[in-house]
Amino acid sequence: MSSIPTELLPDTRRALVHRLATGQVEGRAPSVVAAVVRDGRPVWVYGWGTVDGRVPDGDIQYRIGSITKTFVAVLVLRLRDEGRLALTDPLAEHLPGTVAGEATIGALLAHTAGLIAEAPGPWWERTPGTLRPELADVLGSDPRVHPAGQRHHYSNPGYALLGALVERVRGQAWGEVLRREVLEPLGMTRTTLLPVAPHATGWAVHPWADVLQAEPAVDTGLMAPAGQLWSTATDLARFAAFLLDGDERVLHPDTVAQMRTPASPPEATDWDHGYGLGMQLLRRERRLLAGHTGSMPGFVATVWVSPEDALGAVVLGNVTTGLAVGSLAADLLHTVAEREPRIPAPWRPLPSVEPQLLEIAGPWYWGPAPFVLRPLADGFLELASLSGGGRGTRLRPAGDGSWEGLNGYFAGERLRVQRDASGAVSHLDLGTFILTRQPYHPEEPVPGGVDPAGWRAG
Repeated sequence: MSSIPTELLPDTRRALVHRLATGQVEGRAPSVVAAVVRDGRPVWVYGWGTVDGRVPDGDIQYRIGSITKTFVAVLVLRLRDEGRLALTDPLAEHLPGTVAGEATIGALLAHTAGLIAEAPGPWWERTPGTLRPELADVLGSDPRVHPAGQRHHYSNPGYALLGALVERVRGQAWGEVLRREVLEPLGMTRTTLLPVAPHATGWAVHPWADVLQAEPAVDTGLMAPAGQLWSTATDLARFAAFLLDGDERVLHPDTVAQMRTPASPPEATDWDHGYGLGMQLLRRERRLLAGHTGSMPGFVATVWVSPEDALGAVVLGNVTTGLAVGSLAADLLHTVAEREPRIPAPWRPLPSVEPQLLEIAGPWYWGPAPFVLRPLADGFLELASLSGGGRGTRLRPAGDGSWEGLNGYFAGERLRVQRDASGAVSHLDLGTFILTRQPYHPEEPVPGGVDPAGWRAG
């Protein structure tokens, strides 16, 4: 069997270069560098413009702004998966003493806590964090501008709180926790809180003349979890691969999939944008992209992934405004997806399976609705509707003989196998939904019983 090609076709590479170069010119950015990830590895890294007189490459650092929030969300979800906290916990349960203590951790991750968008005082992105030495300085006296849960309202101080939460629970600076728990396992050696050469200078471009002015690059202190990180196209390509497939050393793939799931309501007039847990969502060209955009004075950045296509795209630029990195990254991803559609991996049998999983595999019925339950390679289960539009879900072992739903209607609900007096499987109970081997059979434990007349012709 011939192997799947790993490199991009020459015409695809040229189309990517053309789009990147056009974006750099139209955005009047001193430099841009981009990467495309396919099937877990970078297949294209390219720079345009100049940094210190040379064309940038995948090793040049740029500020990545709010992409930092996605890293912070990973740290918080690691704590959740370890059982150290729940997304429904109020912040005060783990970080007491703030005026936002009633906000839940999940609401902070999804920007639905109703908190202010920016920290009080001078523009935090251009002034040193020493001006805001305490969390009270980040929040002010009355940080809530909307009722909690009512709407999505982007909050930079909300992520400052999440960074402080990580520090409180771990007992260590959030940046050090990030390095140890995420960056080192993923091989992201060029992602740092402060710039490490070689790095780009951030520039503002005059709106009416082709001249530049350097932007300040300050340490934002307590606001750093909202947008402090510096990174490279190569490092963010590794992060994009993680956002596609997860990594057991950092987060299970199903937790990463939860990050990509909408967790806040869209604005009434815009159903093409949404927000998950630390990840922005964008519907573009019939695809649902997940990732994050970022900006700091002198820099803009984006990482998008399309799980359906096993593709990711990264764009970094050193200009304050004008370079539409979100659209540019989406266009790069779309170019590869349309020109070189994903080739599926070959089917292979499971390497092993527990006998009790085979015992419950196969067709089940909720009332008359047919479902199928399949064991997966990682010991998880997949429940899928056979009639279309049903309430399917993936389930993970809960450690007590039950399985926990991970997505959709049954997220968080438990599937329990029920047995009869002889020990044989009788039925399945999924959050009180009874699944039986036959539809409305009189000998099955159907809630409410079965019409004695049984099935009949019309």
